[in-house]
Amino acid sequence: MTVRQILEEAKRLEPVERAELLEQLFATFETADPTVDAAWASEVEKRLTAYRAGEIEAVPFDEVLDRVNKGKKR
Repeated sequence: MTVRQILEEAKRLEPVERAELLEQLFATFETADPTVDAAWASEVEKRLTAYRAGEIEAVPFDEVLDRVNKGKKR
């Protein structure tokens, strides 16, 4: 399966599932400082709790990708 195919499949996931996928992908990178992992996990939990409580809304993946790509062009 290619990266593009995986991306297309990921776009079909619910926002919370995409966030979980991102968390798991980030976990595959080695970090030099274990406190970074702990801080990231804490932030993910905080945002997920806020999302589930209706305090924040998810941003569609395509919109996030567009923002990232626009940032690369600068």
